[in-house]
Amino acid sequence: MGMESSPEAPQPVRVVLNAVGGWIGRLGRIWVEGQIAELNRRGRMAYITLRDPVANVSVRVVCQTSVLDAQQPPPEAGARVVVHAKPDFYEVRGTFSLRALEIRHVGLGELLARLEQLRRTLQAEGLFAPERKRPLPFLPGTVGLICGRDSAAERDVLENSRRRWPAVRFEVRQVAVQGDRAVREVVDALKDLDSRPEVDVIVIARGGGSLEDLLPFSDEAMVRAVAAARTPVVSAIGHEQDAPLLDHVADLRASTPTDAAKKTVPDVGEQLEIIRQLRDRGRRVLAGALEREGAWLASMRSRPALADPVREIDRLTEQVLDLRERSRRNLAVSLDRAAENLGHTRARLHALSPATTLARGYAIVQRADGTVVRSAAEPDLGETLRVRFAEDGLAVTVDAVETDPETGDETADSTGGEE
Repeated sequence: MGMESSPEAPQPVRVVLNAVGGWIGRLGRIWVEGQIAELNRRGRMAYITLRDPVANVSVRVVCQTSVLDAQQPPPEAGARVVVHAKPDFYEVRGTFSLRALEIRHVGLGELLARLEQLRRTLQAEGLFAPERKRPLPFLPGTVGLICGRDSAAERDVLENSRRRWPAVRFEVRQVAVQGDRAVREVVDALKDLDSRPEVDVIVIARGGGSLEDLLPFSDEAMVRAVAAARTPVVSAIGHEQDAPLLDHVADLRASTPTDAAKKTVPDVGEQLEIIRQLRDRGRRVLAGALEREGAWLASMRSRPALADPVREIDRLTEQVLDLRERSRRNLAVSLDRAAENLGHTRARLHALSPATTLARGYAIVQRADGTVVRSAAEPDLGETLRVRFAEDGLAVTVDAVETDPETGDETADSTGGEE
């Protein structure tokens, strides 16, 4: 239930702090886990700043030095510990602290179990998915390097990179790579380099160490910062046995800082050798293509049509003349054969023509309508008939019909004049 107060009836400071102390006192004794950020001994008392390794929060812990010395070895700054403490509120100054009754080191097995649980959680969120990893630029103009102060890792990366490509530039950020300040400084350096557009790749390097020394590189805050970076990140922690979580979230993992330099910066000697090989291959391909085309051109030029065009024209002219002569002969033969056939046809027509028959002395008797009289019995007496000869004819009138004494056939007797 809240404390009653108003502008007209405010509560005194002592009453408020007394109430706060009462509320805190009801928490009872609790176990708290954290990392020792600061540790100061003053006589028989020790004052500790216990930091949460994930969130940027801390609490003051007060204990007797005998509580620290009860652990072997005694906890130092940067150690992960579990504290059994009683919440305490100092009303005179209004400060909160924990009075430690027992301090224990966090065991290695417990650390590994917690790291495994964190790894599974981050993996389920997709932070370690291969499709999230970005390829490194072939030739980075500027490389961001996060490393320890005056460390061997920095020298390995810089020397090997410049030996491979002397023109490469570096933006170096020297930070704490272990202890309670490591996570904050590495994350701040990462954000600073990631905000610079000229930085093409960022290398986080450390030359290995124990599991406890590498705990900052498995910190959830650092892992999420690397996952959120827009610039490709290379992890070069150099710890093969138990890879920190940074290795899983980084775009590329290098086994050592030297390996990071080799994977980040191309070797100018190797690239020149590749260029030389490609140039030689290009020359061979081009020379082979030119040789094939030259052979084809020589083959085309050796053909008769191109080697001696006049000879080909003469040959074709002879073919044209020969074909023309052959056509003339065939046409002449065809005309002669047609003329001969025409003569035979004309002779047959002349032989079968009625005019030829009439020329031999025969005549044709016709009625006025042009019909031929075939028998003496056909015309009537007094009918006018026409007798047609080869060149002229007569008009006659039937006067009588006579009978041929040899055959008994009737013949017409007619009179008439010549046409």
